[in-house]
Amino acid sequence: MNKRTLAILMAAMLASPTLHADETGSDYVSNEIVVTSSRVQQPKKELTSNITIITKDEISQSSATDLSELLSELNIGHIQKYPGTSTSVGIRGFRTETHGNDLMGKVLVLLDGRRAGTGNLAKIMTANVERIEIIRGPAAVQYGSAAIGGVINVITAKGAGAPSASIEQKIGSNDFSMTEATVQGKSGRFDYSGSVSKSDSGSYKTAKGVTYQNTGYQDQKLASLNVGYEIADGQRIGMTVHSFDVDKAGSPSYFSSPDLNAYTVQNNHSVDFRYDGTTSSRNLSWMARYFTGEDKYRYVDPSSGYESSNNIDQRGAQAQVSWQAGALRLTAGFDWLKYELNSTLTPSWASYENPAGFVLGKYGFFHDRLIVTGGIRYDDYRVRMLESEGTSRSKDNFAHQAGVAWQVNDALKIRGSFAQGFRMPSERELAAHIPDWYGNLYIGNPDLNPESSDTYEIGMDLTWKGLNASLTWFSTDYTNMIEAKSINATTFTYENIGSATVSGIEAELSKIFAIDSSSWTLEPYAEYTYLLRYRDNETSENLLFTPQWNASTGLRVHDGRGFNGAFNLAYTGKTFVQNWETGYGEVVPKGGFAVADLSVSKKFPFGGKSVKGSGITVKAEINNLFDRDYQYVIGYPMPGRTFIFGLKADI
Repeated sequence: MNKRTLAILMAAMLASPTLHADETGSDYVSNEIVVTSSRVQQPKKELTSNITIITKDEISQSSATDLSELLSELNIGHIQKYPGTSTSVGIRGFRTETHGNDLMGKVLVLLDGRRAGTGNLAKIMTANVERIEIIRGPAAVQYGSAAIGGVINVITAKGAGAPSASIEQKIGSNDFSMTEATVQGKSGRFDYSGSVSKSDSGSYKTAKGVTYQNTGYQDQKLASLNVGYEIADGQRIGMTVHSFDVDKAGSPSYFSSPDLNAYTVQNNHSVDFRYDGTTSSRNLSWMARYFTGEDKYRYVDPSSGYESSNNIDQRGAQAQVSWQAGALRLTAGFDWLKYELNSTLTPSWASYENPAGFVLGKYGFFHDRLIVTGGIRYDDYRVRMLESEGTSRSKDNFAHQAGVAWQVNDALKIRGSFAQGFRMPSERELAAHIPDWYGNLYIGNPDLNPESSDTYEIGMDLTWKGLNASLTWFSTDYTNMIEAKSINATTFTYENIGSATVSGIEAELSKIFAIDSSSWTLEPYAEYTYLLRYRDNETSENLLFTPQWNASTGLRVHDGRGFNGAFNLAYTGKTFVQNWETGYGEVVPKGGFAVADLSVSKKFPFGGKSVKGSGITVKAEINNLFDRDYQYVIGYPMPGRTFIFGLKADI
């Protein structure tokens, strides 16, 4: 599918002469409350940067069961997806870290505003999620290291209303099965919301009908729980728990020579304790949090007896206070983070400690028609390693940002911003002594500086009679890039020798239509990213693993009586990658591809009651609808057409 064909398809899906716009939702997006951009609640219309929101309804209509499947389906950024349970995402030419802690990534994943401790999207479930907020571009002032290309904040649902529960069973192609149970509600001052699931999947077939062995997983368990108690009006204490376990996930090599016996064992657990408060006037609010967690990865190859592991323990704390006085709002806070790494590789032990302080401000002129924002952050970063000379290394970093948003009228907003991002060097880059499979040795450099970026963007948002649209231009100068440099033919170290420029255009468009004299609504949507430049300044070559463009488009359908349908088409453009399947890592082109998914569901309420109450829901999903042969990573083909059927009981 070429660019012209996709553009025509998008335009066709967003036009229909037989429908009229549903004006009841005309201000929904502009008035939607978000927290990611400023760390406090504020309407989306006040934001000075480009933020994408995936709502709870969109998540529930998707066939995805975890964050990796959801972002792959909606094509939010460039996906790097491997068989099993390993996925990263790229935003504006930068990406999360899949193999290791999130400090090595350049896109940051958050759980309820704190670091998730992993860049692997497959470890985060979507069943107990209220919404997902995605900052496109740097957010170092708000969240620190690794937030260069963007931030993905997964916000856990809170219980509300009368107690309710559900249980769901899914079965599908490739021996897939999943059982999931949820519960939520509020009783007096106590609220709760939780979900737990268990799933298994076998080896899958590609679109060519060939079974790709050892690509399944056994006994994968995900859980999410959010409980809270309102100790007084405006004062809530709460606990949030997230858990991911997979006992045995296939770990194949390339399709041409898969690992038939190797497997991985993966775990990710965390618990948060949080206190939120506000005065009766709402002029002063505060938040305090302590969290702890672990991320474990173990690789086992029984045929050779080889085994490796990488375990990370995480602790952190956040405290912040916001003060609102008329048009002025100030937020000041302190973040503290500590990681401890234990690995069979070198360094075998490392400790990170990262205290930081920040101030964010907003002022509204002309009755908040003109919003001006700004912020500054200081991070102190300390690393201790057993293998390094001396006992510790320390770095620090200042980051700042500024933005402006002008609400031209009730429908149109124009915005612009400048923001800095940075990534502190990882323990591998500071103190590695790691041999690779090809006989090379990588040695760390304790004198590395943080990678840094400056990003400018200008955009506009339109909200009018059910139409929601945004258009953004951005440009990023990325410096102090850490790259491997050869010392001799087989020995490499790391140095700050690289820089890059990434610029492009982002567009989003959706519209809600209501069919005359019926309860049916249609919502076509489209998203498009086109990179004008994505060049390594040292080599004058385009960045690898970065498509020039990607897009998604689709249609959501509701009848107001329990029927929901969703069709989604995601397209990833041509990419230049390194082909390690041959063992040499030569740069080769990887062609673009389009993947379509379709899901439908119908709820049958008990006793003819409202569809929002108890009942039975029947679901059907078809992934890779047109049975396309495609791969996110060269040498790792994805499954062909798959079918999933589900039955859900709401109590």
